[in-house]
Amino acid sequence: MLPRIILLTTGGTIASLQTESGLAPAMTAQDILRLCPGLAGQAQIEARDVFSLDSSNIQPEEWQQLARAVCDAALHCDGIVITHGTDTMAYSASALSFMLQGLNIPVVFTGSQLPLNHPLSDGPGNLSEAFTVATHAAPGVYVAFHHKVIYGTRAVKLRTLGFDAFDSINAPAVGYFDADGLHMQHAVAPCGQVSVSIPPEEMLLIEPRVFLLKLMPGTDPEIFDHIIRAGYQGLVIEAFGLGGLHYIRRNLLDCLGALSEQRILTLVTTQCLYEKADFSIYEVGRHVLQSSVWGAHDMTTEAALTKLMWVLGDRDKRLPLIGRCLAHEMIEEAF
Repeated sequence: MLPRIILLTTGGTIASLQTESGLAPAMTAQDILRLCPGLAGQAQIEARDVFSLDSSNIQPEEWQQLARAVCDAALHCDGIVITHGTDTMAYSASALSFMLQGLNIPVVFTGSQLPLNHPLSDGPGNLSEAFTVATHAAPGVYVAFHHKVIYGTRAVKLRTLGFDAFDSINAPAVGYFDADGLHMQHAVAPCGQVSVSIPPEEMLLIEPRVFLLKLMPGTDPEIFDHIIRAGYQGLVIEAFGLGGLHYIRRNLLDCLGALSEQRILTLVTTQCLYEKADFSIYEVGRHVLQSSVWGAHDMTTEAALTKLMWVLGDRDKRLPLIGRCLAHEMIEEAF
């Protein structure tokens, strides 16, 4: 008997049609299945539309809606495939990685760089591979795109036009496709996963008021006052190199102390795409450690941002988990 897979659609390029205003999501889940008849040979498929949006419009509220749809679907299937626009797919996949901890089936995000009805679309191949992953992978959240299988917390979009749009950052891809089919490499799991005992509905709680700040030489400390006044509860800082912040003339370190006094949680990561932030190497980094902020270690920016939102969703219970590996987001324990 074929495995039971539920297809959840959210819009994106894969479901777009040409309009007078440009490409816009318009295809339903059933339209997608009609354009990909070969999927019927891979699984017993049920298709559901969750929403239909350009992924630039998918925000934390949509993550919660999608996570609830996954929880409902998970009761009736062996795996789930989610079609999603590529622009914010890495954010959504990372967010759901934290919100769906403990789910006992695979959840696989995919999409395309060209609409499904385009003669050169990469959509049919990506969908077929996503369905294969959904029927063979261990429980967890993945991105399946252009022959790669990537943990949801490790995926980053690197290209705007190339079909090979995503890569796995700071961890090997968990799987890949070649002429022999799917090869999963679960032995490369970045770290031992922490078991989290939280009821499923509570797991979906997140706090969207988190700001992302990329430092540049000369960043004015006044920006931190605006963050406080705007009511943000968390801040992710993309610092220089291993985690440096300037403190001559424009002292950002004092600002971090002010954030702590306002109970605003801060995660500091690096602007470098690869490798980790390590505050212990340089003097400027050691000052950060003395300012009572948290290091994001080797997490992607998308993972750092969504993990902080998830932690702040139930701050008192989840804060001890901020430095623990929960969903393959870091290679080693940060603290």
